[in-house]
Amino acid sequence: MSTSPDPVVIVGGGPIGLITALGLVSYGVPVVVLEADAKLSTDTKAGTVLTRTLEVLDRYDALGPVLEASLRIDEIGELDRATGQSTGSVLTSALADETRFPFVINIPQHELEPVLAAELERRAPGTLRMRHRVERFADHGDHVTVEVSTPDGPATIRGSRLLACDGGRSTIREQLGIPVSGHTLEQRYMLVDLVCDLDVASPRDYPYLAYFGDATEWMILVRQPHCWRFLFPLGADQPEPTSDELRDKAHRFIGDVDDLEVIGTNVYSVHHRVASTWHVGRTFLMGDAAHLITPMWALGLNTGVLDASNLPWRLAWVHRGWADESILEGYETEQAPVAVSGSGEMAESARAVMDRRIDATAAMGAGGWGDAMTRTLLGVRLDHDGTGDWSMVRSTVEPSALRTGERVPDLRVFGTRGAVTLHELCRDSFVALHLTDTRRRPHVPQTGPPGLRQVVVSRWDAPHDSGLRGRSYFDPGDTVRARLGLDGDVVVLLRPDGHVAHIVPWTATVSADVEALYLEIVGLGSSRRSEVLA
Repeated sequence: MSTSPDPVVIVGGGPIGLITALGLVSYGVPVVVLEADAKLSTDTKAGTVLTRTLEVLDRYDALGPVLEASLRIDEIGELDRATGQSTGSVLTSALADETRFPFVINIPQHELEPVLAAELERRAPGTLRMRHRVERFADHGDHVTVEVSTPDGPATIRGSRLLACDGGRSTIREQLGIPVSGHTLEQRYMLVDLVCDLDVASPRDYPYLAYFGDATEWMILVRQPHCWRFLFPLGADQPEPTSDELRDKAHRFIGDVDDLEVIGTNVYSVHHRVASTWHVGRTFLMGDAAHLITPMWALGLNTGVLDASNLPWRLAWVHRGWADESILEGYETEQAPVAVSGSGEMAESARAVMDRRIDATAAMGAGGWGDAMTRTLLGVRLDHDGTGDWSMVRSTVEPSALRTGERVPDLRVFGTRGAVTLHELCRDSFVALHLTDTRRRPHVPQTGPPGLRQVVVSRWDAPHDSGLRGRSYFDPGDTVRARLGLDGDVVVLLRPDGHVAHIVPWTATVSADVEALYLEIVGLGSSRRSEVLA
């Protein structure tokens, strides 16, 4: 265990580095972010943020300014480019009972980064250090040192950990000698930002996020807060179009419109590459430094945010002295299959759908709730116990029973002073939800291991003489139990990231069993695990 005052050193001031820093700040962990460039990126890049990322930003108290700068969307459209006819849409309204944010948002990365950086500066002034280029680093076993070129000359920064969020060409990964496997597509992608009136003068009424599939030349249309964005493929030997050619192509895509102006373009290669390991000593790879994913269905940036959801709470538990170092091993165990075999394969399937090589139902197939859960990344089930059991896809039209490893629905319950959601309950703690009857005075301890709370959730409001009033939540109509699809009295152990660590039957002695399971998770005890789960 460690309570080191040394900061976590993040290399890279892109979205993953900034969101990870905001997460650490929210947990009270000291952090510095080193960015080599003099300013944040101005390139035309990723533009859609999925629902699970919104939940992560909310957990880190950083969602408000992002929503203010973005455009909210409740429909992900799938259309045939030749006919303009819909081939099916994903309606995020199906998630209204799952999350407080039943939508996705559009915001270009070059607008997202300044919002995140401003929020980080507001909460932790001086954390982001521009023009700080890492030259080399060393792992000393109990800390790291990072040698940096700065505007004021060379400097050495001592840190507790080193997080490489420095992109697909990561210098940290290179210095560690970690090999990368995968391939680069012959096909490149071109992003074009246009200003044109598709609302009043030439209304098209496309969904704000629309995928136009075509065997010859597919196209993605994205309504950004201040412009329209087109994305389409370029052949391996095809030159970058001129401005006139881009305007002509836009007219072919959307028809004749007046006053069409190209305000930004970007051509980039498409990779599917993964680092062989993401964790060496006190250094971790995150985002594109660990995995480059085909950016289809917004899976590039948003898969990286899953990394930024998983690692900070683990680092916080170690920093606070609440967990053994072994808890950090779960980061790669859980995130690697999601990125490599989950998002990676899903993005390749999405590309095949756009090229009309496979039918959309082959890539998705559930419809309704299942499709919405999958496309927004709310449906990710993590390999929380190292058994290899994980998933990216929800395969039912209607909500299914809760399983371990899944993200718990953000359902509403009522404390003594009003409503609170399950995600709010567990944002800075493991929380054991005892789904049982408060009238029977279940034993729920007031204290326990640090980082664990145990509470009762019941349709019977706790009587004032029960001794449970301050640690029970009223659930009118037993809606939590009904939605979770759990029979009988049970305890659901939630992690700080909202994923389910365990579901165990309720017994009179279950509180002690829950403590044993929690201590096993944080690496401080394992002797009773098999007994409790038997």
